[in-house]
Amino acid sequence: MDIHRCVLGLTIEALLGAHQKDVAVQKKYCVEYHKYWVDEVKKNVCCLVSAPDAETACRVHREAHGMVADSIIEIQPELADAFLGGTEVNSAGAVIIPNGSPNDRDSGIRTILFTDIVDSTSLTQTLGDEAAMAFLNLHNDVVRSALASLGGREVKHTGDGIMASFISAVSAVKCARKIQHDLANHAQNQQAQPIKIRIGAAAGEPVQQHQDLFGSTVQLAARLCTYASPAQILVSNAVAELCLGKGFQFQEIGEVVLKGFDRPVRAHTVDWKLEAA
Repeated sequence: MDIHRCVLGLTIEALLGAHQKDVAVQKKYCVEYHKYWVDEVKKNVCCLVSAPDAETACRVHREAHGMVADSIIEIQPELADAFLGGTEVNSAGAVIIPNGSPNDRDSGIRTILFTDIVDSTSLTQTLGDEAAMAFLNLHNDVVRSALASLGGREVKHTGDGIMASFISAVSAVKCARKIQHDLANHAQNQQAQPIKIRIGAAAGEPVQQHQDLFGSTVQLAARLCTYASPAQILVSNAVAELCLGKGFQFQEIGEVVLKGFDRPVRAHTVDWKLEAA
């Protein structure tokens, strides 16, 4: 997936022309530009492309119209279906909002975020039901407050955590940082036993049904949350790439082996403690 940021002179007509030029050139390079997302406010465009390598994908853009992407994100093969399937595309190749008109263009992919209270079962056994419920209520209040302030949508409560969806990957990471900051500050100010949570996030195009979300992106976010250490934020490579230049402190931890995924997945931590300091 390639990303064009702050495209000058961005118009729907220009995008249609550029996409048609890509289609006319791509076959001789064994490349296929499938579809694209448009953020008309921020002037950003993301194109989903199958190509032998990044340079060949850029070559098509360069020859067709000269608008080369600012960056390219390599998507794991087992995640490709999350981007390819389950969306509506208009005649110009632009992704549109589900059940929307051809002019209701989708501004981008979704970032899925999971929270999980560490050792929630043992907390109940150690502290009792009422104290454990107080921990859960604190978690719920902090997470929902962060979602409300940063444009996240609560998809569902998982019992000891919350699943949320964001249009913006940047907002999702800001939300994750705010959650960890607020919980740490609460423990310090109240001098209470700290509640620690894991957070995992992944970007892609989940399948929506009855206000719930499904698919590889959701599974990846959930697995990253499970893999994360207490008080850690762990995100997929796509999330880190989409947040490039936004001032976050990411640390790549390499490829991690996650249950249900055939290949290791590149992951990054968000160093929220350093940023708070």
